[in-house]
Amino acid sequence: MAATPDKPAPAVSRRRTGRHRGEGQWAVGHMTPLNANEQAKRDDDGLNVRTRIETIYAKRGFDSIDGADLRGRMRWWGLYTQRKPGIDGGKTAILEPEELDDKYFMLRVRIDGGRLTTHQLRVIGEISQEFARGTADITDRQNVQYHWIRIEDMPEIWRRLEAVGLSTTEACGDTPRVILGSPVAGIAEDEIIDGTPAIDEIYRRIVGNKDFSNLPRKFKSAISGSPLLDVAHEINDIAFVGVHHPELGPGFDVWVGGGLSTNPKIGVRLGTWVSLDEVPDVYEGVISIFRDFGYRRLRTRARLKFLVADWGPEKFRQVLEDDYLQRKLADGPAPERPVQEWRDHVGVHRQRDGRFYVGFAPRVGRVDGTTLLKISELAAEHGSDRLRTTAEQKMIVLDVPEDRVDSLVEGLEALDLRVTPSPFRRGTMACTGIEFCKLAIVETKARAASLIDELERRLPEFDQPITINVNGCPNACARIQVADIGLKGQLVLDDSGNQVEGFQVHLGGALGLDPGFGRKVRGLKVTSAELPDYVERVVRRFQDEREEGERFATWAARASEEALS
Repeated sequence: MAATPDKPAPAVSRRRTGRHRGEGQWAVGHMTPLNANEQAKRDDDGLNVRTRIETIYAKRGFDSIDGADLRGRMRWWGLYTQRKPGIDGGKTAILEPEELDDKYFMLRVRIDGGRLTTHQLRVIGEISQEFARGTADITDRQNVQYHWIRIEDMPEIWRRLEAVGLSTTEACGDTPRVILGSPVAGIAEDEIIDGTPAIDEIYRRIVGNKDFSNLPRKFKSAISGSPLLDVAHEINDIAFVGVHHPELGPGFDVWVGGGLSTNPKIGVRLGTWVSLDEVPDVYEGVISIFRDFGYRRLRTRARLKFLVADWGPEKFRQVLEDDYLQRKLADGPAPERPVQEWRDHVGVHRQRDGRFYVGFAPRVGRVDGTTLLKISELAAEHGSDRLRTTAEQKMIVLDVPEDRVDSLVEGLEALDLRVTPSPFRRGTMACTGIEFCKLAIVETKARAASLIDELERRLPEFDQPITINVNGCPNACARIQVADIGLKGQLVLDDSGNQVEGFQVHLGGALGLDPGFGRKVRGLKVTSAELPDYVERVVRRFQDEREEGERFATWAARASEEALS
């Protein structure tokens, strides 16, 4: 039974929790909205705003939009107001929302499992050209984001996207966000299990369902049966990771409570094994716990990771089994360590059917409508109808016949889409940054792209895996805490005492092999102008000091502060 402000879930309302007083948990009877966000969601479900967009706002224009819709409910349909041009990072936390808002929107297209057809990609590219001034970014959650979207154009954009099976439903907001999936699900030779049917069933049950459209905050999820652990499962609210059970066969290990932002936490295992058929039920149980028991009083504590930290995995599993699933789950093994460090599927790889997939790296996920159209055309010309986005801001063309691979690679490289990129091109990610984001303090995309160019020029022989994640603010959309070199945007003082754009440095974070957060060296900050010199210096010291086979993260953990400065 779904809990709502008017109808708590009776099966769990009597259970005491570690932090039950004043946290706004529906399941313990705290139904009164405790902040403006909770009040706005109670006043009207975010899913209802689409009707107003289509019938009122798209006809009357930006100035007709109600403020609670503009800065709240419109996110339920993938729309955020973008940053007004010309506002520097020092004013991000000072100005009122209406002073930061431009009259244009970022629009996020959700691509569950990263799955696209060539026709869908062509439509995405056409929308970019016609309605978004050519903008299109591949995100680290397998989505595509536009900018410069006008509210007047939304009905037509929805018509075109939905005609080819794409959606913006709950791409943002306090909702079940896009479900990450292995970009090589169903085709990889080494796959443990294909999670695609579970992604489709979860989408059918959950997305757009008003039982789950008012969560304490966003809910991020991932499902992958790849031994490469290719969906950043450690930092999702819920993740299903492919494993082999010694008696039950291939299935999934369940993780909960991961997340980054200003209070990063690595997810924890529930110690269960679930079959492919059980995944949607377990997902629904976990998201229901979040809805019913999640902390709604403070936005800063409204993610599932805080509830998991307070309860612990044992209690969380007990509540899931006893009160939501009404059955016990099988115990199961942990996933094995991946055998390789790169998990983005870049390069040329054989599929299980004898054909090939070709993964390539744009610069920090930044593409444009024209490029997307050319990718779609190239794929079709080389015998493919399927593409995938990855959780590393990359893209893959599937199903390429062996005799067409070389020609496809040449075509992609001609578009500056590297199939054999340098470690710096391959390992650098960046968030949207101050160009469009109202939360950002510094520029990121262009800064990261120029950093790649500089490092390739200065260190042409460097061949070790390395990740450099560039974020425009503390919110960690680009995963700064789990990068080899994580760069958190902030204002810093230069040598002349002037306040300029710069970064706090995190070193030695990682996912996959040994997940953990990067090390912060006291006082270690660099200006944007100094960034190439700093990264070159640290990478050269790594080269000089590393032991045989040692990864950057391992070296950074033992290196002296002097070596890291």
